Amino acid sequence: MRAYVATAHRLIHFLGQHLGERVDGAALGKLESADLRAYLAVRRGEGLGNSSAARELSAVRGFLAFAASEDGRSGNLPRVRAPKKPRSVPRPVSPAEAISLSQEVGEDASAEWIAARDEAVLLLLYGSGLRVAEALGLTGAALPLGEALTVTGKRNKTRIVPLLGPVREAIEQYFKLCPYGMSKDEPLFRGARGGPLNGEMIRRVVRRARVRLGLTDRTTPHALRHSFATHLLGRGADLRSIQELLGHASLSSTQIYTAVDMAHLMDVYRNAHPRA
Repeated sequence: MRAYVATAHRLIHFLGQHLGERVDGAALGKLESADLRAYLAVRRGEGLGNSSAARELSAVRGFLAFAASEDGRSGNLPRVRAPKKPRSVPRPVSPAEAISLSQEVGEDASAEWIAARDEAVLLLLYGSGLRVAEALGLTGAALPLGEALTVTGKRNKTRIVPLLGPVREAIEQYFKLCPYGMSKDEPLFRGARGGPLNGEMIRRVVRRARVRLGLTDRTTPHALRHSFATHLLGRGADLRSIQELLGHASLSSTQIYTAVDMAHLMDVYRNAHPRA
């Protein structure tokens, strides 16, 4: 929200100089594509990369649409093509690193049940490929645990994911130690005071644990989801199955993992082939 508000202020400041007049609803309604391209050119000159420029343009469009609706105008916005964003390849962690990380996060915990909670969350991210928000969105309705778990993902879409034995045991151990009751409507993973667990808390304990383990800053909770998909692909799982497990709406989102696996194969080749 702060970033979008800052973009609106930057745009108005730029237009005041660019148009040489007071920037009101009428002025915003007369903007053309060339005006927005001029704004982006200035921002590019300030060092904005493709990804940031695309976000900036998205914020500008949102602001102009809002201004139009406030003035009772139609939202016919100037058309400007967004810069192409490079498709970044996820960086998975190895299976051993994923397990070590899940065991290490409890070292700083103030209570045994909190250590068990953090380990259970990370094992769930790696063992079932969940997003952090999906794991923390689980409620007591998931209990008692079986061999699968119903997860609500983006756009409120539900999917079924497997629950491996070690993951199930870790969650059950946390549940056994947790001092708070667990009704069907209450969050499964609790904060220290009993409220819903905040995702930032998980990211914080992972940052501390990866420093102790000597892992790179790419080792994040979300990297465990990438690792889930990459390791499945490396063991022969097909893309359609991985797409379903990850809850991707489009197969193109899942295909990025083929690049990850190929990169791994090339590393093995270069390290092992006598003439590499």
